[in-house]
Amino acid sequence: MLTTNQRGAIAEAEIVAAALKLGIGVFSAVHDERYDLVFDLRPRLLRVQCKTALLDRDVVVIRCYSCRRSATGLLKRVYTRGEIDAIAAYGAEVDRVFLVPISRIDGRSHIQLRLRPPRNNQTIGVNWADDFDFAATLRRLQGP
Repeated sequence: MLTTNQRGAIAEAEIVAAALKLGIGVFSAVHDERYDLVFDLRPRLLRVQCKTALLDRDVVVIRCYSCRRSATGLLKRVYTRGEIDAIAAYGAEVDRVFLVPISRIDGRSHIQLRLRPPRNNQTIGVNWADDFDFAATLRRLQGP
């Protein structure tokens, strides 16, 4: 069984590899920042927080917060637009990388990306996993 640190390292490595395959420059934060990586989209820089995505039946769940111990217990902090520009997440069970712009999650604790239609055919408010495909989302963020 992998530790959370090991799963996080694997997710970050998969995200870096996916960016490099697309010709994106990737830089790592040297100091303790809220983001893990910086993508060079030429001329724009993108601050990216890396996460492990978990599969729950037909839904990929991405946590949009950090958690650490403090003197008063666990401190849970959501990510905001002033700290990061996007969350990149690798789901080992589906072997896919996703990229979620901060505009979709600013201040939220998690986002669920649906892989298949729900059994009740509900589509309003559904975040489709394909809409957050890593390569497609990066292309949209890069612009023309």
